[in-house]
Amino acid sequence: KDPDYGIKLNKLLNKKKNEMKREAFKMFLKPGCEAEYEKRHNAIWPELKKLLSENGVCDYSIYWDKDTNILFASQKVQGEESSQDMGSNPIVQKWWAYMADIMETNPDNSPVSIPLKEVFRME
Repeated sequence: KDPDYGIKLNKLLNKKKNEMKREAFKMFLKPGCEAEYEKRHNAIWPELKKLLSENGVCDYSIYWDKDTNILFASQKVQGEESSQDMGSNPIVQKWWAYMADIMETNPDNSPVSIPLKEVFRME
């Protein structure tokens, strides 16, 4: 038996927990709402930004396809939750309600969000 097995296993598990994952998803903007969407995100609430950062979400970008009104989001996540997994938080619920009039949403006001599979990556 390897006397350092437990130490090595712990290091491996901690490394996995600290690895950055890349997430991408699409959402749907209502027609004619692109300026309002951008305005609201330019003034993102400090408490929402802090919540995302403290939960390992970083390098978060959202792009708008004007031909389809599809929003493409990309983010890096350290930990278990992406921004789309924080729906039980009251700050997130309040943001969803604030954005619900300009996006396609689910009955709980969460944006309709479809995860995207990464098919190519170059570093």
